[in-house]
Amino acid sequence: MNEIELKYGCNPNQKPSRIYMEDGSELPVTVLNGKPGYINFLDAFNGWQLVKELKKATGLPAATSFKHVSPAGAAVGLPFDETLAKIYWVDDLGELSPLACAYARARGADRMSSFGDFIALSDICDADTARLIKREVSDGVIAPGYTEEALEMLKAKKKGAYNVIQIDEAYVPAPVEKKQVYGITFEQGRNELDINNELLSNIVTKNKEIPESALIDMKIALITLKYTQSNSVCYVKDGQAIGIGAGQQSRVHCTRLAGQKADNWFLRQSPQVLGLQFVDTLGRAERDNAIDNYIGDEYMDVLAEGAWQRVFKEKPAVFTAEEKRAWLDKMQNVTLGSDAFFPFSDNVERARKSGVKYIAQPGGSVRDDLVIECCDKYDMAMAFTGIRLFHH
Repeated sequence: MNEIELKYGCNPNQKPSRIYMEDGSELPVTVLNGKPGYINFLDAFNGWQLVKELKKATGLPAATSFKHVSPAGAAVGLPFDETLAKIYWVDDLGELSPLACAYARARGADRMSSFGDFIALSDICDADTARLIKREVSDGVIAPGYTEEALEMLKAKKKGAYNVIQIDEAYVPAPVEKKQVYGITFEQGRNELDINNELLSNIVTKNKEIPESALIDMKIALITLKYTQSNSVCYVKDGQAIGIGAGQQSRVHCTRLAGQKADNWFLRQSPQVLGLQFVDTLGRAERDNAIDNYIGDEYMDVLAEGAWQRVFKEKPAVFTAEEKRAWLDKMQNVTLGSDAFFPFSDNVERARKSGVKYIAQPGGSVRDDLVIECCDKYDMAMAFTGIRLFHH
């Protein structure tokens, strides 16, 4: 088929709605289950591009968790330790396949934002990955294929209404893309920029030592930013995004937002959080919400008398600001990517508080010298890519 009729567009009052191939050719996707909507397809197609590029750049299976046309998390399929398995709520699933590890990481980076996500997978969805998806609140998944066992599990999700899309991985879109705003057509060449080592070779700081692991993390950050609503900043560690700040008008607000999410990811690994004793009836989503309150400024929402009994078996001690700062000081060797240049050094100052050691950004600000000087002060290594990665 060359078109799929949709129930409505972004909102129920926006009708009619469809996706179609303007040249009359066949759509490169097949809906195997469910009835994906307008926003589902936007998330699916952006997410598919992201994971396809991650797989090409790293050689590893990749996954992303999309919400509202920006990734909440993105990762490649590296194994993880018991601590990460516990904070991702997968410690009961045993050893996972590389693709399942990628999705566990992508979902686990910012579990509150990923609630009700649309998933994209770079590889054929296997049973391990489907088993993980089936237990989470999600709208749908796109992948180049599904094993028979995985497809049966996914078809049973949401009482049979879960959205499962298969995409032709050989599909190549036209080199020029179009969109309409207010009845006016916009046209531009597709952003086919290859994120590779050459792009990261212009290291402008005194510290020019960027290990291979950090180069991989830089690629993950920049590819993630290619498909994140701008302005955007992405923190990455050990093969996964740990904090994404999207759609902010101010660059430093992106850096702060993404940094706070990265901090939360690390705080969840602290003894104070790992030691929380939840009541047995509390689900994973409720636990995520409780943890977010506990490690944030609104901690009394879950520690007040009458409130904590609904969440915890035992009342935990307050996680003080001093204790949180002491734990965060242990976070090191984080990579940060920015889709446009840092106009001020305040971005570097904020990034340092979240353990950033390596930075990739376009450069080109009139204050580049001050940004470089700030990086040198903290012995950071920074590469100028020379390329902006705005996405709208």
